[in-house]
Amino acid sequence: MMIILASASPRRKEILGELGVDFRVIVADTDESSDERDPEKLTEELARRKGIAVWKRICAERPDGIELEDCAVISADTVVCLDGEILGKPRDRADALRMIRGLSGKEHKVVSGVAVTYRGETRTASCVTLVRVDEIPEEEIVRYVDSGEPMDKAGGYGIQGSFSLWVSGIDGCYFSVVGLPVNTLQKLYFETVGKRLV
Repeated sequence: MMIILASASPRRKEILGELGVDFRVIVADTDESSDERDPEKLTEELARRKGIAVWKRICAERPDGIELEDCAVISADTVVCLDGEILGKPRDRADALRMIRGLSGKEHKVVSGVAVTYRGETRTASCVTLVRVDEIPEEEIVRYVDSGEPMDKAGGYGIQGSFSLWVSGIDGCYFSVVGLPVNTLQKLYFETVGKRLV
């Protein structure tokens, strides 16, 4: 079985690799704009778009070593939700400061949508995890933002980085917060392909 990861995310690549999955990365540009405000529907839709775009690219280009009958595309999308607002990646330093100040001392949701595309069919699922954050001193917020770490991450943080110093607990899937909920993915993969991921 040839597995394609439709993501350039180093964190998703690392998770799949640590599971022992043999995969290739193919990324397709997709439109990620949406008016959807429900985070589960939004992440599933964006994951679906990514998977379908890569499937169409494979069908059109027929890369060496990929047989369409034995090829599955895995795609994902993650958002952070705070008080009903969906937080994507910070636009700039000011936006990153606003996000981290908002997360400080509160509980928020992280939602990851996943999709598996196999033989032209795409199925999706999502995973919701609650994350609790301690109060962060203002000088620490500024130092963290100025480190540059928040700029390429939904909600302005990665739980596996230095932000973890302020995470007091989670309720749900740790890997979903990182960006790829492996338990949800395993079930979805089996439903779609008929075999286990690993």
